[in-house]
Amino acid sequence: MRIALAQISAGTEPPANLALVEDYTNRAADADAQLVLFPEATQCRFGVPLGPVAEPLDGSWASGVRAIAERAGIVVVVGMFTPADDGRVANTLVAAGRGVDAHYHKIHLYDAFGFTESRTVAPGFEPVMITVDGVGVGLTTCYDIRFPELYVELAQRGALLTTVHASWGSGPGKLEQWTLLARARALDTTGFVAAVDQAYPGDEIAATGPTGVGGSLVVSPTGEVLASAGADPELLVVDIDLDKARHARDTIAVLRNRSAFAHASKAESRA
Repeated sequence: MRIALAQISAGTEPPANLALVEDYTNRAADADAQLVLFPEATQCRFGVPLGPVAEPLDGSWASGVRAIAERAGIVVVVGMFTPADDGRVANTLVAAGRGVDAHYHKIHLYDAFGFTESRTVAPGFEPVMITVDGVGVGLTTCYDIRFPELYVELAQRGALLTTVHASWGSGPGKLEQWTLLARARALDTTGFVAAVDQAYPGDEIAATGPTGVGGSLVVSPTGEVLASAGADPELLVVDIDLDKARHARDTIAVLRNRSAFAHASKAESRA
């Protein structure tokens, strides 16, 4: 399976960011990728009010993404903001193309490192997996990566690849944590992890919130970094061998062993 990670630097104007989506999607399709991943907050970067830019899933921006995916003949997964019922917004991934039409609302909100995402963003509650050419692909967003149980759940549902779409906060050690967490989630699931981040926008914009550090990467089921990006905008195209995930699950067997432990614990609690 050939995948592409579009490490872009989103601005504050959704139409301009949609043009970036079209450009990088076309480049990914020209490279024969089946799936192209864009960061969290591609519709509009963090650091500005999100309410005015949030649109429903049938609005013009998400519809534009679907049209781009349809024209290119590729599955596109991209971060945007949608209105929530309580006046906040949802931090949403939209997946479209090649028969895929799905969305995921970020479950774990970034109330950490002095930033309180939950003030303006409402959480999601349901893990989401899509199927791309017969392959299960789990969807996650940014801070989700610190919660391994979500990744295990997606793997148990059949995901061989899990994607992470981020606008990672900068700071001492943050890039190293991003890389380590992606490798850890691959080991937790014995599956591939493709983690795409916003490019580093420069110190002035970075000071306004979590706006990306770059460092997008693809990790193998045994924790090996197969490819990684620098800090600047880049399209990373990577071939992944899904049989390696199947083999890792048979030989390392952490998912099977986890299920056996859970079954034994339930049996003991009933005794």
